[in-house]
Amino acid sequence: MTTALHSPTRRRNARLQEASLLEGPMLLLRSIRGVSSHRSLMWLACVPLAFLGLGLFNLSAHASDLPELNAAFLANNLWLLVATILVIFMNAGFAMVEAGMCRQKNAVNILAKNLFVFALAVTAYWFVGYSIMYGDPVAAGWLYFSGLFFDPSVTPELIGEAGLVPTVDFLFQAAFAGTAATIVSGLVAERVKFGEFVVFSLVLTAFIYPISGSWQWNGGWLSEAGFIDFAGSSIVHSVGAWAGLVGAMLLGPRIGKFVNGKAQAMPGHNMAIATLGALVLWIGWYGFNPGSQLAMDQWVPYVAVTTTLAAAGGAIGATIVSTLTSGKPDLTMIINGILAGLVSITAGCANLTMAGAWLAGLIGGVIVVFSVSALDSFGIDDPVGAFSVHGVCGIWGTLVIGLWGYDIQGSGVGLGLLTGGGIGQLWIQFVGCVAYALWTVVTCWVAWKVIGSFFGGIRVNEEEEIAGLDIGEHGMEAYPDFASSGN
Repeated sequence: MTTALHSPTRRRNARLQEASLLEGPMLLLRSIRGVSSHRSLMWLACVPLAFLGLGLFNLSAHASDLPELNAAFLANNLWLLVATILVIFMNAGFAMVEAGMCRQKNAVNILAKNLFVFALAVTAYWFVGYSIMYGDPVAAGWLYFSGLFFDPSVTPELIGEAGLVPTVDFLFQAAFAGTAATIVSGLVAERVKFGEFVVFSLVLTAFIYPISGSWQWNGGWLSEAGFIDFAGSSIVHSVGAWAGLVGAMLLGPRIGKFVNGKAQAMPGHNMAIATLGALVLWIGWYGFNPGSQLAMDQWVPYVAVTTTLAAAGGAIGATIVSTLTSGKPDLTMIINGILAGLVSITAGCANLTMAGAWLAGLIGGVIVVFSVSALDSFGIDDPVGAFSVHGVCGIWGTLVIGLWGYDIQGSGVGLGLLTGGGIGQLWIQFVGCVAYALWTVVTCWVAWKVIGSFFGGIRVNEEEEIAGLDIGEHGMEAYPDFASSGN
């Protein structure tokens, strides 16, 4: 009988421990049952060789057709990939701002929505949204479509012209679609059903947002009319804000928000997280605006500077006004002031001077403070001020081009009413704002109503809302090891 001490298994383990780096991998393979024979090892070796051969075949099949990659092609695509990562990281900022400014009992629900909505947006946009937004004309100027999914092929012409690889362009545009859907989350926070919100996000990113986006960014009727929205103050931010506003109005205010017609303060549970979220969004905006240049050229840093100055102006404007109106500087208003400045410059970051960008942000910061109060007076419950930031300041950022904009990257001539361009540009900017508002309000009202009729409403019941959506919708708490207070 073989003793345990001298068993084959123990001898094998001893050899593995004493083996060199060159001998170790082969001994490890031989120790696995079924691959100890030379024939088994031969078949195992065929697996990586087969994958290697397949990869070389694909590379050779494509390499024979494509020219050598040039520096401009590589720089443009690398920059857009970096910008895409920054925009995707903005989802973390949105999640932290929204969660921090809402109550502890709903933190898990808010984080789940912000995390899951991006997965939904990418999927819906890949399935059909990208094709609708950047496809071939079906009704020229108004509707586009090129079939499901998109063609990732890279052509010699694209490399020669230093164009964007379709997959990189898709990722960048999908990140924008996700941003529009995430804005909705803030307006309907603390009372919307998770599943119904998920369905609405799919409809928004697959159809509503892509159709309206094509009007400008795929040579549609607004683009032909001369409308300017460089990175999406209207196309992304106001569309998301209008979609959320419709949902907020259909849902009604949170329990306890209005008493005898007067708005009651419902403080957020974690201002540290909200502040960190604002800084994450500020950094992410360097992908949003400079990335919309869609190339690595001399104008990328210029757009980054106008973006920075507008954010700074927004913070200053909101801080001054909140201090004058409430007696003390309000941190939530500083946060919203920064975001208001960023939204205010998103449309005109390539068409405003540096001074004009700072002033646009400053006014955006002032506007957001009064807008938050105005929504309360109208009886509309916007837990984080999302409509004031993305909707009202999105409109302001679009209109400001018609006031003091310039054709900075072109002839340099003034476009705005105050810079010698007349009223024409201001008028088309106004038409664009109205078009996006009407389209989004009508389509989203229909979407919310249809979803509600199918699923028995879009709002959680009273008991669930009082207890918190974390338990009712997800069966967990954000901070289970800490005593709950202030809910």
